Amino acid sequence: MCETHQGLNVPPKHVEVLIIGGGPAGSYAASVLSREGIDVVVLESTKFPRALSQKFSTAFYPIGESLIPSVRPYLQFIGAEEKVANYGFTKKPGSAIKFNQFKREGYTDFVALGADNNAWNVIRSEFDQLLLNHAQGCGAEVYEETKATSISFDPKDPDKPVSVSWARTFTENPNESQVGMSKTVHGSITFTHLIDASGRAGLLSTNYLKNRHFNASLRNIAVWGYWRSRICYEGSNNEHDLLNDGQEGYSHGCHAHFGMYGIGTSREGAPWFEALTDESGWAWFIPLHNGKTSVGIVMNQERYNTQAKSRPLYSETPRESSLVSRYLSNLHLAPGVIRLLCGEDVCHLANAMPSSEQNPVEEQKLHMQAELEQGSVRSASDFSYSAPSYAGKGFRIIGDAGAFIDPFFSSGIHLAFTGALSAAATICASRRGDCTEAEAAMWHTKRVAVSYTRFQVVVLSAYKQMRAQRVDVLSDVDEDNFDRAFTYLRPVIQGASDMGSRLSESELQRSLDFCVNLFNPTSPEEHEAVEGRLSHLGEHRGLMDVAKPVIDPKTFENVLNVRNVRNYPNATSCTEEGVDSKNNAESELKSRMVLDKINARRLVHHEYAINNLEAEELLGYAVRLEKGQLGLVKVACKSVPGG
Repeated sequence: MCETHQGLNVPPKHVEVLIIGGGPAGSYAASVLSREGIDVVVLESTKFPRALSQKFSTAFYPIGESLIPSVRPYLQFIGAEEKVANYGFTKKPGSAIKFNQFKREGYTDFVALGADNNAWNVIRSEFDQLLLNHAQGCGAEVYEETKATSISFDPKDPDKPVSVSWARTFTENPNESQVGMSKTVHGSITFTHLIDASGRAGLLSTNYLKNRHFNASLRNIAVWGYWRSRICYEGSNNEHDLLNDGQEGYSHGCHAHFGMYGIGTSREGAPWFEALTDESGWAWFIPLHNGKTSVGIVMNQERYNTQAKSRPLYSETPRESSLVSRYLSNLHLAPGVIRLLCGEDVCHLANAMPSSEQNPVEEQKLHMQAELEQGSVRSASDFSYSAPSYAGKGFRIIGDAGAFIDPFFSSGIHLAFTGALSAAATICASRRGDCTEAEAAMWHTKRVAVSYTRFQVVVLSAYKQMRAQRVDVLSDVDEDNFDRAFTYLRPVIQGASDMGSRLSESELQRSLDFCVNLFNPTSPEEHEAVEGRLSHLGEHRGLMDVAKPVIDPKTFENVLNVRNVRNYPNATSCTEEGVDSKNNAESELKSRMVLDKINARRLVHHEYAINNLEAEELLGYAVRLEKGQLGLVKVACKSVPGG
């Protein structure tokens, strides 16, 4: 299928499916379609690995280094799970989230659902290249350093794209002492279907459809950099030693010098997320397999800009210096992150609670233990957006090209895979006559939008908690998608008889309050204790099973004899009659927090299994998730309780 131009390999004149972008979404779609026997061409504008060809460039280094367990069944479907599992990425057994500096962090244990249910913390340049190489192995034809420059539409049907113009750059092999000479070749390619996986640039959405909507309630800026242990760094002879001196052993040793959450326990490798003390956002601490740690700050864009104006900085290189200086300054709004960088322990197992009297970390100690890699600080803003449509005649939009929520909750790769599989399934459905092209396009838009909305509402609930204030979000949440994403939540929140025909801001705020329970500060040990207690009451299976439908919280009150407490810190004064012990009251309260957390997890649990695409009906169709027969199958619409 490959053609040549003046002896150089160039894309063919025509292909069945053209994919713009070789990131996770594009690579995944290419793998799925190639395994269905469909000819696929991928145009990727950069040279992989992207961190080397575009070093420290935010435009080519996306946010999203911490994955969630849902990626495993997606990777398994394309035959790539074993490759990722064996690569050497840091295993992520769970995640720790701390919203309140005076409370213990909450910990979500992934491996509690199975020893192989861990996710990974990944270096995106390596993860992305692994996926792109896998797509090639599946049969996709990949052209790196080939930029899609424009899209042409059918003159008789202006809504249908028919060809893409491209520019491919070739670098002649240089001698060791010479700089390589480059030349650019131009051409065009026609296709039956187009998939836009062009990342945040969003070629179709921004240049042609012009339908991107930015979420005002999530207008944040992210600033992050990469740290290594100063002791390990100074003890190494060169950069090659740092990256290759036995990945597993090296990683453990280096991180031990400046901290890793849960080191030496079953939680080792879990990322740490923490609300900033000024309530403007949150921070992350993600250990990576090459001995480095990704440390980032996400904060309100307006707050960041105001701070920048009030504290001007001057230096010989103002842009870089001001970014780094503000990054370091804002890190002190995350005391847990600072303590990890200093080698202190922030993991609180079982009933251990953080000390209310913690001495501030000395600046000298930080610089003695950890070193920020020079030139590694990056920033990104205006990254929360969506669109009313992600498909049309002969095209699909997937991954960041269509929508992105926020780095919080690590949903980016999951949504990229979901959208990619949806695009592949609907293209196959259209080709195989399962439905019309118009129906397939509508289904893809609904699938992307519903998954996006589920995670969006959860993320908004977290920000409401972190910022300790109500922010009107109705303008950012599509009502139809909310109804479908949270089918079983509305009657629980309002009561079936009280449900209005339109989604209100008040109802949405109550939904956020329900969802924020997902981040309750509970531990795996407390979950086990509650499970044991409920088993004696004969209520174990239904209440502790995250796969069950959402349960009316009043059920918990009846089982646990705990009144509906609005504010956990004051709950010990609300014990039931006959319980006069503070310890018993705290035990009851923790049980309620565990059950509320599981109940909130049920809202997004649908997303964590790939077979949800088979089980969840949208617009009268579900995915036929069978290799060689991928497509859509017509199903009977399910009735919605209270709808």
